[in-house]
Amino acid sequence: MATTSTFIFIGLLSLLLSASSAAPPSSGIRLGGFIRRPSSSSSRVPFFHEAPAFRNGDSCNTQTIHITMTLDANYLRGTMAAVLSILQHSTCPQNIEFHFLYSNFEPNVYSSINSTFPYLNLKVYKFDSNRVRGKISKSIRQALDQPLNYARIYLADIMPANVKRVIYLDSDLVVVDDIGKLWDVDLEGRVLAAPEYCHANFTNFFTDLFWSDRNLAKTFDGRDPCYFNTGVMVMNVEKWRQGGYSQRVEEWMVVQKQKRIYHLGSLPPFLLVLAGNIKGVDHRWNQHGLGGDNIEGKCRNLHPGPISLLHWSGKGKPWLRLDSRKPCTVDHLWAPYDLYRPSPSTHSPELEE
Repeated sequence: MATTSTFIFIGLLSLLLSASSAAPPSSGIRLGGFIRRPSSSSSRVPFFHEAPAFRNGDSCNTQTIHITMTLDANYLRGTMAAVLSILQHSTCPQNIEFHFLYSNFEPNVYSSINSTFPYLNLKVYKFDSNRVRGKISKSIRQALDQPLNYARIYLADIMPANVKRVIYLDSDLVVVDDIGKLWDVDLEGRVLAAPEYCHANFTNFFTDLFWSDRNLAKTFDGRDPCYFNTGVMVMNVEKWRQGGYSQRVEEWMVVQKQKRIYHLGSLPPFLLVLAGNIKGVDHRWNQHGLGGDNIEGKCRNLHPGPISLLHWSGKGKPWLRLDSRKPCTVDHLWAPYDLYRPSPSTHSPELEE
């Protein structure tokens, strides 16, 4: 049985690699000239090739799929790859509308998105970092403490009133399936849908202080809480707004400032409010943890089973490991979606993690 499982796993890995690297011309990356932008003091913004236009298939309707992501210079290379993967594998790419959130406006970042994806249907929104000022507690990794990492809490306040549902995606992932399948998930009246991982040791997400305080620990009474990753979520923004979920998450952030009840960033308050009360989604939609743990970011293998989305959550990011010439095996699954090209006149800028 073990031999069969191993064979299937190796076969899946080979299939993904060959499918990504052997994309047909209509889905390939156009290798024309470099995309250049006006000079700026923001040297962190790299150069990208222009992506091809992607067109709807014959079976598409007029339904709009709303995808929300954050926009930050440090993760721009990941964002570009994520967007390309979504469009390339979508049956109806013209039906997708991207909603990008930023906290510090960087003109070169915005122009990079426009020039790399000139046909992209997108909107950009300012996230006021003052909303979380004084509420963020230091976590085990500095990247988790950035205000923009908490913007997902306020999607219902940021999105236009006509947007009833969104898919929230992190920037360190690629989609290798039709995103429309995730969009069509039936939330069954729940405010949120995401893959759940009930085998994970849920107690590890909170401190001993939390579990020893009966008033805090009883938060999960009457629930069967499971871990879920907030980097891939389908959200009913209307229900989120009506249920006051932003305020409920904020309340736990205030508790964290008073007592050290968890170590991670924006994930634990989501779990405190929603774990056990979300709609579970097939695990194929978040093959997470490919960036390793939050301390060392050591290499990890793919989990067995079908894959629709690869997610480099954790410390290690594929573009950094590839540039360092010390990639993990799974990083080669991200590489075919990388639109980055070094400037012909300068060395490639080093992105922060």
